[in-house]
Amino acid sequence: MPAPTPARRLLTGLLPALVVGVVSALVLLGVSLLAERFQDVLWENLPDALGIGRYSSLWMIVMLTATGVAVGVVVHLAHGHAGSDPATTGLVGAPLGPGVVPGLLLVTVLALAGGVSLGPENPITETNIALAYWLGRRVAPDAPGELWTGLAAAGTIGALFGTPVAAALILSEFLASQPGPGALWDRLFGPLAAGTAGALTMTLAAHPSFDMSLPAYTRTDWGDLLSALVIASAGAVLGMAGVLATPWAHRAFKALRYPVLATAAGGLVLGLLGALGGHLTLFKGLDEARELTASPDGWSAGEFAVMAVVKMAALVVAATCGFRGGRIFPAVFAGVALGLCAHALVDAVPPALAVACAVLGVVLAVTRQGWLSLFTAAVLVSDLAVLPVLCVAVLPAWLLVTGRPQMQLREDGTALR
Repeated sequence: MPAPTPARRLLTGLLPALVVGVVSALVLLGVSLLAERFQDVLWENLPDALGIGRYSSLWMIVMLTATGVAVGVVVHLAHGHAGSDPATTGLVGAPLGPGVVPGLLLVTVLALAGGVSLGPENPITETNIALAYWLGRRVAPDAPGELWTGLAAAGTIGALFGTPVAAALILSEFLASQPGPGALWDRLFGPLAAGTAGALTMTLAAHPSFDMSLPAYTRTDWGDLLSALVIASAGAVLGMAGVLATPWAHRAFKALRYPVLATAAGGLVLGLLGALGGHLTLFKGLDEARELTASPDGWSAGEFAVMAVVKMAALVVAATCGFRGGRIFPAVFAGVALGLCAHALVDAVPPALAVACAVLGVVLAVTRQGWLSLFTAAVLVSDLAVLPVLCVAVLPAWLLVTGRPQMQLREDGTALR
């Protein structure tokens, strides 16, 4: 019997890819909606009933410490301890056992609702990979396990960003480093279909948008090129400061030995940081970044700088004390605050350019993924005129981060390179 043609082989996997993409988006949507409802209870209904200011310093400290205790208890008691140490995991990893998923989802909802400075991307991706791998191996046991990992990751990333382009860009970097037969686009066909299904499902159900509604960037001049180089490099430096602090923070929390103590201490530190930086430095950061860009002149350069530094410190604490979550969205907030700081210092720098370049630098340092960083920076301003400038700005930023430690640790606590 003749071997199937490449086109027929790709078409055979189309239906599973679409199903995995849709389910991945629905899992993300369900967790996000549940966390939002619980967030309203914790930060609106409960403080109102107690007669306490919703975002008073006292309430932020109490709520984040309590969130740390709750997450620590679940991590201690849940099957598989709600997944691996989050400081040692990346966006796409090996499949977890399905029994770990309930605990992982519970601590994710608690962290998102409680104000922890982490996004949903890592635990939701881990969840979808675990479910797709477990079910896929039963439905099609002869299919390679890597297929289900790639489809679930692509579906989740597509849903997170509302476009399959993000999934294709991230996975192209991942697949390019992996041995495998066929052209790159053959290997991307299934994940791109899953990413498309995930993105369309999320778009139709929730209409997500990354647009920060900044003033349009209409034309580029020579001064903009210099500003872009400086701001993107400053963003990379801020991100690298967080990266270099990660092993030290992880070691300090590990010295507490017990998950409840570590996450409670982490929650207390996050509450203190929130009291210092203001309530906008809490939570995953995307909605809070929109509040900043809605009024680019509403804070001073010093206030923007404090928020950027506090958010980066909060990201490091949250990622190393045991909270489950992703690093992309908090990094975006830190970049937005830094970019608006640059605009406040030099009014001639267009806010859209400043924000895009700062986000580019911070996300590049935190994720070490060039395509993702360029894509994220570009979609925040929704203006193609800024893309050529970003392609210039990414060069010195990449030189600052390449070959240096990453914000992901080995099991022994040392940083990957």
